[in-house]
Amino acid sequence: MRYPLGEYEAEQITSRTGKKLSDITLDAVKRGEIRADDIKISKDVLKKQGEVSLASGNEPMAKNFERAAELVDVPDEVILSMYNKLRPHRSTKLELVMMADELLSKYNAKNCAKLVMEAAEIYEKRGILRCD
Repeated sequence: MRYPLGEYEAEQITSRTGKKLSDITLDAVKRGEIRADDIKISKDVLKKQGEVSLASGNEPMAKNFERAAELVDVPDEVILSMYNKLRPHRSTKLELVMMADELLSKYNAKNCAKLVMEAAEIYEKRGILRCD
């Protein structure tokens, strides 16, 4: 894979619904052939971007893409809730543990769950958990 993927690998890139990048045009939108879900990124593309990052020596970025790929199947409202719960003083440790459990058990997002658990431990050490 060559980066940028959209420039060099456009025929290999598909949306979450399977539409090819080359099929997503303004004309197709005007004709009503493109829906909102047709422009959402796919797990495969995120994983490919992670591979490019890893090959370039950027392991932290590769891990970010791996976690992003896990979140493709997580509903937007759950992701927004996660964002709010991960802000300092917004959650108790139990709430973060429960969120990590949901990510793992319901969405099989093991790397995201691990990140939330790490955040819970760090938040506890730094005293930035919500106290009820």
